[in-house]
Amino acid sequence: MMKRREFLKSAAVFVSGAAVSLSALELLDPHEVLAQNPELRWGFLVNTYNCVGCGMCVKACKIENDIPLEANVTRTWVERYVITKQGETYSDCPKGALNGFTSKQIDQNESGMKKIADADISEAFFVPKLCNQCSNPACVQVCPVGATYSTADGVVLVDRKWCIGCGYCIMGCPYGVRFFHPVEHTADKCTFCYHRISNGGNTACAQACPFGARQIGNLKDPNDPVTKAVLTERVGILREEFGTNPNVYYIGLSKEVR
Repeated sequence: MMKRREFLKSAAVFVSGAAVSLSALELLDPHEVLAQNPELRWGFLVNTYNCVGCGMCVKACKIENDIPLEANVTRTWVERYVITKQGETYSDCPKGALNGFTSKQIDQNESGMKKIADADISEAFFVPKLCNQCSNPACVQVCPVGATYSTADGVVLVDRKWCIGCGYCIMGCPYGVRFFHPVEHTADKCTFCYHRISNGGNTACAQACPFGARQIGNLKDPNDPVTKAVLTERVGILREEFGTNPNVYYIGLSKEVR
């Protein structure tokens, strides 16, 4: 569990995985958290219970951010997890789930397609992923020219004019969200659609989701639905052990998800 001071620094409360008991949580006063900096800080909420793996978010993201649909890279993607009654976990993400999941068979890459009988499945679910816009971003630390930087409102961006294509940020990101843009040939990643949200708009992926699985909000606003969920519900983050303090929070995050 994180210490109280670390919770306050991230301006949100979270637990990692579903195995942490409610009795182990330290309750925070939202007013105490938000008083540290009452200005804008972007956060993202993913509700895995609402995601059906349709891929509309992936397609919308690519179109909005000029990532070729046929390119094998994407700023956001959706993973499918299937857990058997024997405790085995299988996952796949065909083309980032651009076209959703059209087959029950699980793509195991070199091992081929895995067919699991419905009777053998204990649980199956989808998990959207995107840049976590970390408060302590490894990618910013390793960039030798300052092309990757954090904005005052908590979004990590890439200045293509400065990027030299060294790939250090791609190697340094523990979440695998970075890639080389197939046209620009510079480092690329999700930006929370910064060009949209900084002008009062929504992210392309959240706008495209017909089931409300994605939502962006201001973590410094106690009345924002995202802030309320982060402070009152049992939410999780990915790879807490890296200490990057992500600002993407998950409802219904299973321990099998990495």
